[in-house]
Amino acid sequence: MDRLVNTVRPYAWGSTTAIPELLGTPPTGEPQAELWMGAHPAAPSRVDRGAGPVPLGDLIAADPEGELGATTAGRFGPVLPFLLKLLAAADPLSLQVHPDLGQAAAGFAEEEARGVPRDAAHRNYKDTHHKPELICALTPFDGLCGFRAPDATAELLAALGVDSLKPYADLLHARPESAALREMLTAVLSAERTAMAETVTAAAHAAERLAASDHPHRAAYAAYASIARHYPGDPGVIAAMLLNHVRLQPGEALYLGAGVPHAYLDGLGIEIMANSDNVLRCGLTPKHVDVPELLRVVRFEATEPRVLRPEADPDGAEVYETPVEEFRLSRYALAAGSEPHRLDDRTPQILLCVDGRARLRGEDGTELTLGRGESAYVRAGERVTADGEGALFRASVPASR
Repeated sequence: MDRLVNTVRPYAWGSTTAIPELLGTPPTGEPQAELWMGAHPAAPSRVDRGAGPVPLGDLIAADPEGELGATTAGRFGPVLPFLLKLLAAADPLSLQVHPDLGQAAAGFAEEEARGVPRDAAHRNYKDTHHKPELICALTPFDGLCGFRAPDATAELLAALGVDSLKPYADLLHARPESAALREMLTAVLSAERTAMAETVTAAAHAAERLAASDHPHRAAYAAYASIARHYPGDPGVIAAMLLNHVRLQPGEALYLGAGVPHAYLDGLGIEIMANSDNVLRCGLTPKHVDVPELLRVVRFEATEPRVLRPEADPDGAEVYETPVEEFRLSRYALAAGSEPHRLDDRTPQILLCVDGRARLRGEDGTELTLGRGESAYVRAGERVTADGEGALFRASVPASR
């Protein structure tokens, strides 16, 4: 077992208080958006096995099978296949989508062939991997996820009473689902910026009014109005109105697969994802938006967001099931006096305590106690039990599907 020393990422949209409160540290006054736990080269966790702190990725690269186990190393190579984060949003994140494996590999190869520097601001593909992800709420958590049915969105736009939105509402009624969603998103992102900024301003004022009414979609209007306050005039505000508004309660989660447009708006959660940097943005950001590539990757289909709740497994864990090979998120409710939970040792794992205290014990008698916000890395094959009083999240690699 290795206690992790982790890095906080100070993105501008981050909360100044949520992560410090969980960690029990004083706020700095600066945004603290994400706490990364894993071996991503941009901000790797560090461990100390007696020779001083080293990046977790270096430890794994030196002995992939010893750290990851032969099965995980054989499937994913000498890298930890997932990244775990605490995510604390005070302002909306960019509206974005992630490619599937084939799109990522092809896009990366094409940009490599053109000689686009990997750190270039206009580069779309930083690696050859997909980036499915799961967000699990620790507090009430607001987000946007997937396209709403076009007819329902047309009604939502019509209720705003903004004349310049009427052609979009008519389009959504007139065209088949996939074509309607594609054509509206294309039109919004390609519109003349001054005219679109005026439309966004008018829509934002109307959304504020409806948010304060008894309209059945007032929570969604409140979310869109908040987005517009943070990104005045941004076409992404109208693009966001195509998406379902979702509010997660603590313990609930959302899985986001390839091609599904989404944005996180507000709240504290645990995010787990495949270890990739591939993001295509649709708006709500000053960063590069590649409209043609975005339209190639987005899946233009209406979906109802499926809120995940954990399911108990025979080992006493509460598991958030997803269809991906890179990660599995589970939760242990630790109660004083209960039998210790024996953790599956077939895969590398990261353990994060979010409430109370968790005591980890190895079969060799070693012990490690985690307080709120503290985490540990456990290499594959190391047999560990967990007990205590509180809540412990476990990130691991699922068995081969």
